Amino acid sequence: MWFKRERKNRRLGRGHVLDVKLRSDQVRAMRLRMLLLSLLVIGGTVLGIYILWHAGEATLNLLVYENADFAIQRVDVQTDGVIAPDQLRRWSGVKLGANLIALDLAAVKRNLELVPAINSISVERILPRTLKIRVTERDPIAQVNVPRAGADGIAISVFQLDADGVVMLPLDPRVCTVSLAKAGGQLPVIAGLNVYQLQPGHRVELPQAQAALQLISAFGRSPMAGLVDLRRIDVSAPGVIVVTTGQGGEITFGLQNLEQQLRRWREIYDLGRRNNKAIASADLAVANNVPVRWMEANTAPAVPPKNSTSVNTRGKNV
Repeated sequence: MWFKRERKNRRLGRGHVLDVKLRSDQVRAMRLRMLLLSLLVIGGTVLGIYILWHAGEATLNLLVYENADFAIQRVDVQTDGVIAPDQLRRWSGVKLGANLIALDLAAVKRNLELVPAINSISVERILPRTLKIRVTERDPIAQVNVPRAGADGIAISVFQLDADGVVMLPLDPRVCTVSLAKAGGQLPVIAGLNVYQLQPGHRVELPQAQAALQLISAFGRSPMAGLVDLRRIDVSAPGVIVVTTGQGGEITFGLQNLEQQLRRWREIYDLGRRNNKAIASADLAVANNVPVRWMEANTAPAVPPKNSTSVNTRGKNV
């Protein structure tokens, strides 16, 4: 019959289906085994690295960081100034017996750099048990007197400036090995600065103040050195600085070409001496035809003799 269906082999079809399912289960199981194997390898590697790292760390601590052979027994401190080495050791924060290798040298430098009187520091390990510290101090060349109202009336707070204009507080004599080279009133006084410009450890940027410091530095090697002394420098006026000498003279300087102005001051000074006159005032900021006011030479105070305390006592303190 045309319409009669042929019987199909149903068992054969089911066999193919079971075979496909079997192969899929095998692939899935193989992938699972590979995943577990990979996780075991990664886990074992990480665990091995962790164990090795801790073992290395323990070995390093035992042989280096906790080794008594590297315990600091000497802190070798040298300075070119007047601060006592024992005080510098205390400021450094280094303790005898601490491990030299584990010591944070940057922290030692930071501890010392917090002191405005210190300009620069070098720190070096000298194996096995010595720490070497070298200090360069700031040399104060001027001071600023700031009046403050206190319980007992008006008190004067003193700040000092080095040649770069960095602000310092005067050193306590108890931390110094020798008497200070330039103390108190022996330093020229800079007037006209705002108290808010005087932050210890920071630089005064006012152009007039910078010119005043340059003048003080240049004065010692100028033709006027030893003939007069600088007592007060007023920096309150823009564009000029006004110097008052210990002999009663008042000299106005421009902010530029200070060495040239110092030479002109000497020429005017010599002219006055030839005529038995002393300078009462002169405006060296004027390029030509310098205005000068004279006074009798015998009325001008003499230059005080230089004593031993006014000599820079910088040296090497160990």
